Amino acid sequence: MQQIAIGIDLGGTQVRAALVDEHGGILARAAEPTDALAGPDRVLTQICGLTDGLLAASNPASVVGVGVSAPGPLDTVAGVASNIPTLSGFVDFPLKAELQKRFPFPVDLENDAIAAAIGEWQFGAGKGLDNLVYVTVSTGIGGGVVSDGRVVRGRKGMAAHVGHMSVVPNGELCPCGNRGCFEAYGSGTAFARRAQMRAMESSGTTIGSDGGAIDSRGVFAAARDGDRLANQLIDEEAEILGRGFTSLIHIFSPDIIVMGGGLSHEFDRLQPGIQAYITQWAMPAFKDVKVVLAALDQNSGLVGAAALAFLSGKVPAIDQL
Repeated sequence: MQQIAIGIDLGGTQVRAALVDEHGGILARAAEPTDALAGPDRVLTQICGLTDGLLAASNPASVVGVGVSAPGPLDTVAGVASNIPTLSGFVDFPLKAELQKRFPFPVDLENDAIAAAIGEWQFGAGKGLDNLVYVTVSTGIGGGVVSDGRVVRGRKGMAAHVGHMSVVPNGELCPCGNRGCFEAYGSGTAFARRAQMRAMESSGTTIGSDGGAIDSRGVFAAARDGDRLANQLIDEEAEILGRGFTSLIHIFSPDIIVMGGGLSHEFDRLQPGIQAYITQWAMPAFKDVKVVLAALDQNSGLVGAAALAFLSGKVPAIDQL
């Protein structure tokens, strides 16, 4: 009898649901824009509607549980959304308990970046490894860590907010309220902001020349056409990421760093600069740690959420996690 798990990836932009098999294969998937301003009841109704539709269409034989990936901060020990800035009303909200009321299957809740780390560890770029750091570089920067074959969760299950380690004393203001965070310099948002400022100061660049908004995609496109400023900005971004990744390598001693998120779509252009920084500045024993692309792409968190349901039902896997 085939067993499947339901994976839910709750984000401020989209709610996604999938039926996932024991090998991490996605059997069916559905998504819709998150009604982010409508409050928790509406968002939970969206989750249940997507899931009901998938189950009705697929009629699976056995569902082991539901795994939910959501943005933090989350107290996953208590099952509470502490304060999700992209979702209205998700402040001290008992997310796990409210979902459990709506599902006849066991529900597990995980921070989205940790869920993505689990997905890559179980089924993706880190399969078979005992030590990895996953970093998502997108609107913000988040992370998840597997150390000695166990997911690092820490107090309240809120470990590995790697985007909020300080990299520049008294530096740029971060959305978290601190200054000088890795996210404030290395995220896709910070990269685009830097490009906007530098393009205004430069007369010899094609960045923004069409009058449209300047974003990371446009910068990489300009770089491919030989734009000097665009290539300079990308080299600087790679150095910033390399600096942050080197710190994570020194702290966690992983076998690999797995990079996901929106900027990872330009991994081939960024990776040489990131790796060069690590080679130059990491301590000798750490210079050989490689940065690799997330194998599951945008599905890392979705598959990782489903993996929670499989793992929580198996005693050896509980020890792993």
